[in-house]
Amino acid sequence: MSMHEDSADVGVLSTRTVEMITALFLMAGAGVVMWDSRRIGASWAADGPEAGYFPFYVGLILFLASVGNLVKAFRAADLAGESFVGRGQLKLVLQVLIPASVFVFLIGYIGIYVAAALYIGFFMAWLGRYSLKWIVPIAVLVPFAFFLLFEIWFLVPLPKGPLEGWLGY
Repeated sequence: MSMHEDSADVGVLSTRTVEMITALFLMAGAGVVMWDSRRIGASWAADGPEAGYFPFYVGLILFLASVGNLVKAFRAADLAGESFVGRGQLKLVLQVLIPASVFVFLIGYIGIYVAAALYIGFFMAWLGRYSLKWIVPIAVLVPFAFFLLFEIWFLVPLPKGPLEGWLGY
């Protein structure tokens, strides 16, 4: 048992399972790359390689490497008993992953700046346990500073929502 494991922290997934799932996802992604590369042309034309030539072979290499990893994980019986993540560790990851996923989802509806203000405020209140006298100014001023930086100074438009539209941006 390593220093980072807690004896009460029961494993949720084995390392073998995670490696097999990862290999399957990478195989699927490589398959999509190869399929679409064939659609746009993955052969050698009279004037050189077509647009999908190099992406096809990169996808093929990724697919074959993933097959190798899948076979290796399938044969590695010793990894079946090895815990990839414990319940406590998974809980910590999900405490960040779920709000981050909600943040990304909200960007499409309320824009990146308002979503960022809500995200920052939520984390400050929930995990940081800060008082409102700190949450409100930081949750408002940080996205405002990014708005100035990207929209005004660098002229890089980021996803905006109804509030920015109402303000004329």
